[in-house]
Amino acid sequence: MTSLSYRTAEQIGHTEQGPRPLPPLGEQAAASQPSLVDTVLPNGLRVIAVRKESVPIVELRLRIPFAGTERLHSARAEVLANTVLTGTERRDRTQFDTDLATVGGDMSAVVDPERLSFGGSALASGLDVLLDVLGDALTGAVYRDEEVARESERLVERIIMARSQPSVIAREALQTHRYGDHPFAKEMPEASEIGEVTPEQVRALHKDAVLPRGSLLVLVGDIDPDAAVSAVGSVLAGWQSDASASAMPKLPELTPSDVRLVHRAGTVQSQLRLSAQTVPRTDPGYAALQVANLVFGGYFSSRLVENIREDKGYTYGAHSYFEFTKDSATVLVEADTASGVTPAAFWETRYELGRLVVSPPSASEVDNAKQYAIGSLLTSTSSQAGLCATLAALGGVGLSYDWLRQQPLRLADVTAEQVAEAAEKFFAPARFTGIVVGDADVLAPQFRAIGGVVLP
Repeated sequence: MTSLSYRTAEQIGHTEQGPRPLPPLGEQAAASQPSLVDTVLPNGLRVIAVRKESVPIVELRLRIPFAGTERLHSARAEVLANTVLTGTERRDRTQFDTDLATVGGDMSAVVDPERLSFGGSALASGLDVLLDVLGDALTGAVYRDEEVARESERLVERIIMARSQPSVIAREALQTHRYGDHPFAKEMPEASEIGEVTPEQVRALHKDAVLPRGSLLVLVGDIDPDAAVSAVGSVLAGWQSDASASAMPKLPELTPSDVRLVHRAGTVQSQLRLSAQTVPRTDPGYAALQVANLVFGGYFSSRLVENIREDKGYTYGAHSYFEFTKDSATVLVEADTASGVTPAAFWETRYELGRLVVSPPSASEVDNAKQYAIGSLLTSTSSQAGLCATLAALGGVGLSYDWLRQQPLRLADVTAEQVAEAAEKFFAPARFTGIVVGDADVLAPQFRAIGGVVLP
């Protein structure tokens, strides 16, 4: 039997004459302007409707600012999000599902420290039903006692299970380290807090916080934008309030500091999380910063992945990415490693941050990253769902479709010098802080030797 010969990714990417060159970056042009409407209704709801005819579907995303500072706000918000689609005076849980099924539709609700989000889709011919279901939930949700009790039990189980996951433990430790008791840091309530939530409290929260003014609704699909906006105005005419939805308080600026080691006894794997303050998408330097991040760790061909995954085998995956809120932005670096190589992976990660500053990206690295950035942006927004989600995210920070149209041009115009400036300004190791979650009994001796880590 003939044995098969396998080639590594590095071997595939090289020839006898050297690395396979990527084709040159083609000339970029702004995306064509689709038929769209971007307006604010009399009740204060901003609506963006875009015609995209690829398939006869319409996608819907609604974002309602939903921040709160009370102790039980997170628990009440979670119960609300899990119960808002379980019943109104007109529909019970089954009727919600049945009505959506008749138009090939679905709808769900989730909540985070910033917002309550609804997402759904349906056949374009069923937009009226999709909007009617949404409007019914927004204006008529009743939060029946038995539904609140049922969903609360499920929530407790999910929270207990989630808090056993290393990624959740690391995320909570990082958020506390970065933002202390700011509401943004509490992404999940305590399981015990769910039991304190009553149906009356959930109904009161809906009345006080599920508000149109300051919220954003995005529709993308095989629709007529003017007719869609008119339908939204008609269906949601009863969704009224003089108050505005509750925006999250501005986040404090991240303070660079030593990384904190969070002890997790007996674990054989560690979670490395680093973070630094950057600039939002609205900043003129964001495109260069985006390219710098890609070169560092933002995609598979990055320096960080090449070092601690491909070369040294410290981790299966390492990644750096941006996290945006309405008023700020940060960069995060993540890697999970075996305990025995965690200090070495930490050292190499900081080394790559420093190397990005003292050995700026080459013209080839910049061109490759630009091609990836432009291609991934165009790919992610080529579907109705992708475009809808992107516009909802951009709209949430005050940006419009025009920003999205022009971003490929901005990326194409970025120079190696601008990327070097962004790297020096935002990726210097001294700008970062973060946490490592792992067994301190194993990790502390080496971390004590190399420094830069606060031990428990």
